Amino acid sequence: MSTAAAAWASAERVLCVRLDALGDVVMTGPALRALKRAAPARHLTLLTSPGGAAVARYLPGVDATLVYQAPWVKATPACADAAGDHALIRRLRDGRFDAAVIFTVYSQSALPAALLCYLADIPRRLAHCRENPYQLLTEWVRETEPEERLRHEVRRQLDLVRHIDAEPDDDRLRLQLSAACFQRARRQLSALGIDLDAPWVLVHPGASAASRRYAPGGFALAARSLVMEHGCTVIFTGTQAEAELIAGIQRDMDAPSHSLAGKLDIGGLSALIALAPVLISNNTGPVHIAAAVATPVVDLYALTNPQHMPWGVENRVLYQDVPCKYCYKSECPAGHHHCLRLVSPRAIVEATLELLVEREQTRRRAGAVE
Repeated sequence: MSTAAAAWASAERVLCVRLDALGDVVMTGPALRALKRAAPARHLTLLTSPGGAAVARYLPGVDATLVYQAPWVKATPACADAAGDHALIRRLRDGRFDAAVIFTVYSQSALPAALLCYLADIPRRLAHCRENPYQLLTEWVRETEPEERLRHEVRRQLDLVRHIDAEPDDDRLRLQLSAACFQRARRQLSALGIDLDAPWVLVHPGASAASRRYAPGGFALAARSLVMEHGCTVIFTGTQAEAELIAGIQRDMDAPSHSLAGKLDIGGLSALIALAPVLISNNTGPVHIAAAVATPVVDLYALTNPQHMPWGVENRVLYQDVPCKYCYKSECPAGHHHCLRLVSPRAIVEATLELLVEREQTRRRAGAVE
């Protein structure tokens, strides 16, 4: 056992900090399970964003969730003052945590969260860090990305907890969905008159960053082809804020389709994705949900960064290689969106049909075994 692992062996109450979006939290799941597996009686509290908290309740190993909109995270709305930050420090101190693991992408600094945990008197603090953290971290894992290597986000977080000898049962993404989640999803499908034995696909055309959104017109052409040429039923998913986007795609495709925009919570959406034969999506949270529920995915992957490819699930990743790849920008700095715009609707259709065939073959093999 390493010195760091020995120091962590008695940590019964552990705070896990992951302040990013829903998909990032799902990709941290294997590392969270590893922390629990290292000490099964350990209590894990996840400090996360509102979007992360929505999915955290379905992550195996997470016992409690705290919501925090950190001022150093890009998507956080402006705060009038620091009252909420001071209140969080008091709440963390009252939680009497033995240790904290701070999960970040390599472009983030762990030091603001480390300071938060230090001020809350959490005695052990583990994170990747580029600069010397001195007393803010008791276990400092030097940041080596992107200069020396690039890792998938799942691998990065697993490597972090391996520093304290925490290993998962496996590295798959997982969600534990209740029967109620599936009931909500099935009710929506029943209301639409969907035949689960007939070919159907989910299409998720939204994404938080404009640089990661495939053109609505491309979605419309691909969806029309799937319906009119291949007899598929198409169901669009998204938030209530994306309902107008989806309505526009439906008008442009000029073929029958359905929209469940804003009609499902994260549990219901995850169950719907689990029931679907294939998901077509931009590179956003539902792709990682699909991986966690073993649903094949056609991922329209904007080359803003390379670390978020579908993990451990059948997939077709579609993009156009471009000289300006890995820009890490929320808006296309070149203004042309070629990494996505040059992906043809026909490529989406072909990838979807391939996965539908593979899914059906898998289903038949499973039926033959039973």
